Amino acid sequence: MLIQSQSWGKDIAIDSSLVKLNLKSIQEKIAHYNVKIIAVTKYFGLKAMQAGYEAGIRDFAESRAIESIKKINQLPNDIRKNSTFHFIGHLQTNKADKVVKHFDVIHSVDSLKVAQAISKSACSLNKKQKILLQVNNAGEEQKSGYEKEQLRQELKDILALDGIELIGLMNMAPLGADEKTLEELFTDIRMFRDELEKEFDITLPELSMGMSDDYEVAVKCGATIIRIGRKIFT
Repeated sequence: MLIQSQSWGKDIAIDSSLVKLNLKSIQEKIAHYNVKIIAVTKYFGLKAMQAGYEAGIRDFAESRAIESIKKINQLPNDIRKNSTFHFIGHLQTNKADKVVKHFDVIHSVDSLKVAQAISKSACSLNKKQKILLQVNNAGEEQKSGYEKEQLRQELKDILALDGIELIGLMNMAPLGADEKTLEELFTDIRMFRDELEKEFDITLPELSMGMSDDYEVAVKCGATIIRIGRKIFT
């Protein structure tokens, strides 16, 4: 059965039975690791999300606030009720209210200003918003994310904010990087997490690292969350 989906305006045909096979293949490759698979559905429509849910997926990730909230609100009630929604895109402070209202976890916090906006929105909803801090340890100018020293400088203030639960770090590796570079970058994030835990006497259990092209390297380096789109849905 082919399911018509949307890719920000483009139709994509998705075989619902293939979603199950793809998911099984990924699960087999990471079977020896304690890793959560998050289905990245930002390029896909409601039918793809439903196919993922039927295959057993309960965690979905989106990156554009307005478009994704519209999708979430159109999902059947059982899927909305039983799923966890992750925001992985760059968050503008003027959209914090909407994202906090509709998403369970925000992976892409990259400044104290953004954390403060999330805190304000969460407190207004009497909510404890789970967040991860995005670290750009590859130094890519086109990508968001903290430099490590800047994160260190702002972490104490972030930890003091009400309405926020900091659960870990997030990283996006450069596209096309070789395995050695990937290992270095992912291992660096894990070691940086360990340093922060000791320095600030905190626990950061989650490392959101690895996507369709590099998730196998990421899990070997300590990822606890992998964000997979294309390898699930195509």
